[in-house]
Amino acid sequence: MNRFVYKARDKSGKLVKGQVEAQDIREAAKLLREQGYVVISLSPKHASLLDLWRRVGQRVTLYDIALFTRQFSIMITAGLPITDALLIIKTQSRPALRPIVDSLLSDIEGGSSLSAALEKHPKIFSPVYIALVKAGEGGGVLDNILARLADNLEAQREFQSKVKGALIYPVIVVVGMIAVAVVMMVFVIPKMLSLFADFNAELPMPTKALMAISSFSEKYWWIVGGVIGGIVWVLMLLAKTPKGRQKVDELKLKLPILGPLQRQVILTELTRTLGLLVGAGVSLLEGLRIVSGVVGNTVVNAAITRSSTQVEQGFSLAYAFSQEAEVFPPMLYQMLAVGEETGKLDESLIKVSHVFEQESEHLVKGLTAAVEPLVMIILGIGVGFLVIAVILPIYNLTGQF
Repeated sequence: MNRFVYKARDKSGKLVKGQVEAQDIREAAKLLREQGYVVISLSPKHASLLDLWRRVGQRVTLYDIALFTRQFSIMITAGLPITDALLIIKTQSRPALRPIVDSLLSDIEGGSSLSAALEKHPKIFSPVYIALVKAGEGGGVLDNILARLADNLEAQREFQSKVKGALIYPVIVVVGMIAVAVVMMVFVIPKMLSLFADFNAELPMPTKALMAISSFSEKYWWIVGGVIGGIVWVLMLLAKTPKGRQKVDELKLKLPILGPLQRQVILTELTRTLGLLVGAGVSLLEGLRIVSGVVGNTVVNAAITRSSTQVEQGFSLAYAFSQEAEVFPPMLYQMLAVGEETGKLDESLIKVSHVFEQESEHLVKGLTAAVEPLVMIILGIGVGFLVIAVILPIYNLTGQF
């Protein structure tokens, strides 16, 4: 929800100032008119740092959506009307989700369908979510669709938690290494090495190298920071262009260890989501179109789009995916061929998604196992170099006396 600052006059003509929360400026004006105000001015409120912090802390998470869907599914299955179910969920939801539920309730009470009400919140409910609800409404099986959707969201959340939990240790270690190195080179090492310079003694090569690096870091750290920031800024600009985004996504898939991991994560979400859509009665072409927009990688997106074109021309999905061997592994289209022959494509997709999920977990464990010794080796080399550069001059100086 967005905040808008307004000036208006009430029914008595008195000037009123305040703020109103709404999805957009039209809805804000509508709310004010419903309260009997004549709007004089209405503009978005500029977010302060405190507002940004609150917005981050109160944003709607995947956990919120999964919990909302599970509660909604249970109530619909129990026979409660949609409006009653939403009214109960509204009282139990977190503050971040409560305005969304309130908006859904208002739209449905105004005659809108559930899927149409969800479409007004594209940042909260994905195209997959909306398509499944629409299919459930059309087939009269909304309770079953919501139950399967809740299962899918909970599985997706659990999978993401496993990946993030396994990666957080290496990330913290690497960030800590960089922070310690910066503090040592800029603040600690210069003071220690200045003592050696006062003796005017011949310093060993490691000490000279460390002094040169430390001196450069102390004097020109802002240049290094500016260059790194400039490179990141240029890469971000390039990533916003179609060709640049494609190159970045290609590079992501080719990175050692991280590339295969990202590929497996994408394939896990792709097969799980497509299986859910097909099982809910969504056509295969429509399912491919929806999935192509949510995979988050232009390389995989282009492969799905080309496969969709071949399926539209009459080819099987297994054959279409087999023509994209650089993106889709043989196991995927082999399993799809079995599913298409038996008429259980959705079950095959769900099963193969479990396989990809397990492979992703193994890759994450392998990444963690590979990072730990690598970090220890780098730490050992760095600490050894510092010890040699600092201790060796001390031995040389004591030998002169």
